[in-house]
Amino acid sequence: MKNKRFLFFLILFSLAVSAFDIHKFYVSVTQINFAQDKKTVQITSRIFIDDLNNALEKKHKKKFYIGSIKETDEEIQLLKNYLNENFSIKVNSKLKPTVYLDKELEDDVIIVYQVIRDVSKINSLEIKNTLLFDFLPEQQHIIHTQVLTKKQSALLTLENPAELLKY
Repeated sequence: MKNKRFLFFLILFSLAVSAFDIHKFYVSVTQINFAQDKKTVQITSRIFIDDLNNALEKKHKKKFYIGSIKETDEEIQLLKNYLNENFSIKVNSKLKPTVYLDKELEDDVIIVYQVIRDVSKINSLEIKNTLLFDFLPEQQHIIHTQVLTKKQSALLTLENPAELLKY
C-alpha cells in the first residue's frame, strides 16, 4: 500500500512539474527598503537573465551576453540605460534618480542593485516598472517595500505598470 501511495504522489508531482514547464511564468521581484540612517532607498531586483538578454537583443538588434564571461562594458552601459528608461521611483511625488551599483548572478537570475540617495523621509513611493514589457507583454513585476516598520507590496503589469504606495 505504501508503494502505491508513493508511486501515486510521484506521478502527481511529475505531472505538476511538467505543467510548469509547459507554461513559463514571466515574473521579476524587486525589494525596496528605506534605510533612514543612511538616507537611502535601497533597491534589489531579481530578473531572469535570459529574458533580460533577449529584451536587450530585441531593442539593440545584436546578441547580448550579460551575466556571462562574454559580457562587455558596452553591454553593461546599455543595461544601465535600459534600467533608467524602464524603472523609476518618485519619492514624495518627486522623481528621484536611481544609481546602478552592481549586479550578480544567482543561477539563471540576475540580481541588480540600485540606490536612491539623499532621502530623509518617505510619505509615498510611486514605482513604475516597464522592464521587459517590450519583449514579454505577459511579464509581471512583484514589488515589495519596507519603509521603517511598514511593509507594502504591489503587482505591476503591462496594463498597470505603476503603483502609488503611501506610508
